[in-house]
Amino acid sequence: MMRAGFSAISVAAIIWVAPAMAATSEQVAVEAAMLDSAAGWNEGDVDRFMSVYSDGPETSFVTKDGLLRGKAAMTVRYKTHYAFDDAAKRGVLTFTTLDFRLLDPTHALYIGQYLLTYGDGRTQTGPTSLVFAKEAGGWKIIADHSG
Repeated sequence: MMRAGFSAISVAAIIWVAPAMAATSEQVAVEAAMLDSAAGWNEGDVDRFMSVYSDGPETSFVTKDGLLRGKAAMTVRYKTHYAFDDAAKRGVLTFTTLDFRLLDPTHALYIGQYLLTYGDGRTQTGPTSLVFAKEAGGWKIIADHSG
């Protein structure tokens, strides 16, 4: 009887822990995509920076000026607002994860803090809330609200 009770508890513990392990592997994949995107920024490669975004026309980016839809429009905005060809003006981008939630097997919420550090010591920081979708090419941002 004691063994049966122990086995039932063991199985229950494995079932309870398994979803957390799956969420952890998804978080690692999303954070790797964010690191690669930041590396693109830091190298002045806007296409690599934008590779984390879905190509879908419904991909959205909320800015202080309103809502943008589509990766192409977002890329134009980044090229217009940031000097990708000038490292001093572009700064070095890093992200810190504040929260990660797997919403379902193919969607996740990433909440983080971005930090731009410039050579003269200035910094710019703000929150970012990103909804990711698991696509054939990996985890891609489908909604971005950064401030």
